[in-house]
Order: sequence, then C-alpha cells, then structure tokens
Amino acid sequence: MNEIINNKEPVQRVIKALNKFDKNLQIQVLKETARTAKDAANALNCEEGAIVKSLVFKAETEFLICLVSGDKRCSLNKLKKVISKKDVSMASANDVKTQTGFTIGGVSPAGHINDLNIIIDKTLERFQVVYAAAGHPNSIFEINFLRLKDLTKGRVEDIVE
Repeated sequence: MNEIINNKEPVQRVIKALNKFDKNLQIQVLKETARTAKDAANALNCEEGAIVKSLVFKAETEFLICLVSGDKRCSLNKLKKVISKKDVSMASANDVKTQTGFTIGGVSPAGHINDLNIIIDKTLERFQVVYAAAGHPNSIFEINFLRLKDLTKGRVEDIVE
C-alpha cells in the first residue's frame, strides 16, 4: 500500500517539497485514513490538537490556506480582520483541488500547484511535534512547529475561535 500511495502525483509533489526543504522529513503512510483530524489523531495515537488541518479559503478574488490545530475551529471574523478582507468563505471542493492540486482530506501545507498565502494558527505552537497531511488521506508527515513555519513561509496569527 505504501508504494501505491507514495507514487500518486499529489504525494510526489509533497515529497519533492519536503526534500527541497529538509531531506530528513519523511512521509508516513497510515493503515487507517487520516481524512479528518480525529481520524489522524486516532491513527497516530496523539492529541487531536497536534493534527494540522489545512483549510482553503476564498477571500474575495484570491485563495489562501489556514493551518489550524485539529481541536480548533477557524474564526471567519478573526481571519477577515487578519487579512483585511470582508468577503471570506470556505473554498469549494473544486476550488481546493484547482488551487492546491489536492483533494479535501489530503491537503498538505506544502507542495501546492499555486503559490498561496498561508496563515498558521498560533495555538499549534503548544505542541513539540505536529502532523500534517501529505497529499493523500492516508499519508502524513511529522514536523515541529517552527520548521512548519519555515517550510510554509506562513504567518502565525490568532485565527481560531
């Protein structure tokens, strides 16, 4: 199963992005799905908050990604203030695929087909290690918070309820 998943194009993009950043970062293929933060936390036997949810938003005419702790919800009101936009909503499944190259449940913080601004939920800082999707619902990678910030060139903000 590992080989099948690792050969998928979206996973290959993540592998390439991770290798460019740090060759020591490795993708893990899970037997169980990690489609939701709860599923991923169960599969990894970790706190749900240590799972990075990569959420795609449409802000007027542009798209951005918010990396949110698995036990939190992104606040649209806080996000609107942080990015100074009035019209912000979750992106459609089709827009997620078009903008990132990933399907929902496998959206990685790295390896997008378009260059998107990334905002990181500051509550992720409370974990030594966090786990993020790697292009497929069964694949993840482990990274510490500061390295995630460097990898994504994301901006850390208070964006959760």
